[in-house]
Amino acid sequence: MNTYRMNAVGAGVLYIIGTVAGILSVVVTQSTLGSSDVLGEISVNENPMIIGALLVLTMGLTLAMVSALLFPVLKKQNEVLAIGYVIFRGALETTAYIAMVICWLFLIIVSHEYTASGASNLPYLQTLGDMLLKGNDSISNVLIIIFSLDALMLYYLLYRSKLVPRWISVWGLVAILLHFSTAFLMMFHIVESGMSTAVVIMNLPILLQEMVMAVWFIAKGFNVSAITPEPA
Repeated sequence: MNTYRMNAVGAGVLYIIGTVAGILSVVVTQSTLGSSDVLGEISVNENPMIIGALLVLTMGLTLAMVSALLFPVLKKQNEVLAIGYVIFRGALETTAYIAMVICWLFLIIVSHEYTASGASNLPYLQTLGDMLLKGNDSISNVLIIIFSLDALMLYYLLYRSKLVPRWISVWGLVAILLHFSTAFLMMFHIVESGMSTAVVIMNLPILLQEMVMAVWFIAKGFNVSAITPEPA
């Protein structure tokens, strides 16, 4: 029987790489994006935004590969949901990350014009910068929804199939619902967007769960008895 051991190890490693890249992207760009004068801050030092954009791309591409590695074993449980997982995580989520990176790169371009332009153009450029920042926030909210939906598909399949211990799947289901709610709380301005204390607390359970699951994939792999044997 094919136990898909390498698929599990690869998925675990990519989960860790993607998560670390995502955390570092926030750390690198937080002070810049949180500045009262974002364009002025970027014009002085654009490196944090460039590094952050590269880290976001790294996160998006590595997490997209996770869905490709998990698909062969997930489709044995439910092919429709497995395909849905690949579409949401591999395609839609990656597209959202790319859109976020484009917003950041456009902010760099606008910051150059902001520095070089005369006083008459400053209000226009500030408005354009604000639009890019608000667009980035909207993309982040959409990304949370997409990620939550693909995670719900994944953890449901893992729970039903027992490919990993059910406590990991249940933890994932509860944590992702908590994460899902943050998108709507930020959309309706009930909590502040970005790295507010409430958002960090609500996102912490899914962050920890994914790292525990990643380590399990690497150390233990899939439950062999839960994998449907290949036809002769």
